[in-house]
Amino acid sequence: MRPAVEHGKPAGKNSLEEWLQWQESLHFSAIDLGLDRVSRVAMRLLPESAAFSVISISGTNGKGSSAAMLEQLYSEAGYRTGCYTSPHLLRYNERVRINGTEVSDDMLCESFHRIDRARGDISLTYFEFGTLAALDIFHRNQVELAILEVGLGGRLDAVNIMDADVALVCTIDIDHEKWLGADRNSIGYEKAGIFRKGRPAVCSDPQAPQSILESADRIGARLYLAGRDFSCHRHGDLWSWESGITGSQSDLPCFHPDNSCLIWNAAGVLMVTRLLEKRYHLPKDAMARVINKFRMPGRFQIVPGDIEYVLDVAHNRQAAAQLAANLAALPNAGHTYMVIGMLMDKNHDLVLTALSNSADFWYVVPTGGERGMPAGDLAEKLNRYVDAAWVKTFDDLHTAFEVLDHETVAGDRVIVTGSFLTVAAAIEWLQIEF
Repeated sequence: MRPAVEHGKPAGKNSLEEWLQWQESLHFSAIDLGLDRVSRVAMRLLPESAAFSVISISGTNGKGSSAAMLEQLYSEAGYRTGCYTSPHLLRYNERVRINGTEVSDDMLCESFHRIDRARGDISLTYFEFGTLAALDIFHRNQVELAILEVGLGGRLDAVNIMDADVALVCTIDIDHEKWLGADRNSIGYEKAGIFRKGRPAVCSDPQAPQSILESADRIGARLYLAGRDFSCHRHGDLWSWESGITGSQSDLPCFHPDNSCLIWNAAGVLMVTRLLEKRYHLPKDAMARVINKFRMPGRFQIVPGDIEYVLDVAHNRQAAAQLAANLAALPNAGHTYMVIGMLMDKNHDLVLTALSNSADFWYVVPTGGERGMPAGDLAEKLNRYVDAAWVKTFDDLHTAFEVLDHETVAGDRVIVTGSFLTVAAAIEWLQIEF
């Protein structure tokens, strides 16, 4: 039975926090892939066709940074953009932005109210509510270009109710096996579900699985593939981008801090912008300007000081391997402490294997929520890869940081990783604003 309704909305749902808590318990499952329910509500809530163009972004890693680059490129060029990403680090509002600015609590609550009225007796997940709210807000605020990050997979994700004018698939690797499959080819098939017949699709994975090519052929999408239709080459502190189809761009700056995977993400973004050039023109130096000031909270984020902190939300094999490579390329005079907490449904062994040589000491912390993992369970798995003498477990991240304050000395480095929840707690502890 639905909750009592007062003035057209669930009783007591007056704040954003109250709305979100209610959404978490509304549907029988936190993850319920499929487009039927969310499509029916969208038909009641939104006009038949969107007034804005759509860039949909799927992939295992690189979605958030690619979305942020596109958002900055088009916003700075004067286009009215909407950007929808997930999950958030500190504030739910991070998920829905207009021209790079998070929307207000009131705007979200008003949209949730409209969605609840439109859905009738149709049950929606927390993520489906958020996706519909983003689309509703973008429509009502008359954005010109909506950049939509897929939450899970692609084919059956709520974002896929929208027909992308350009679809972008970033790198593909093992994650969410329960829902997407146990190998890159199966996962690639799900990610490619955002392709549309007759419309361009870009894949920025330089080693794309065969399923990407097969899906594009089956759907009838025009595929632009990294390494085949466009490429990037680094030359010291600069890199260049080439495409035999849409031209080239040279003397682009590298990202700071140096993170090699961002160059391939940027290469895919450049391909997207070239495909949209006739409708949304960008200045030639736009990408260089965005790169020079590009920062992503929680993605190889370096917090300098006597004791350096590195915050990275890596929670799958590919992301963990990239973090390990980035750390190896970043010399450190002292000891390295790894603070790690992961969700229960992740492939812990693949992540821990990738990171096993990246730290001297390990501080294992729990994560909360229904998908949370106790620190002891993660430490038990970690002990397969590192000496148990160098592993400590904690009841919460704050306690771990208090101990670190006493055990670290100038020149040491602290890595915080494993999940968005772990990194978010570290950002709060370190009082980092963004």
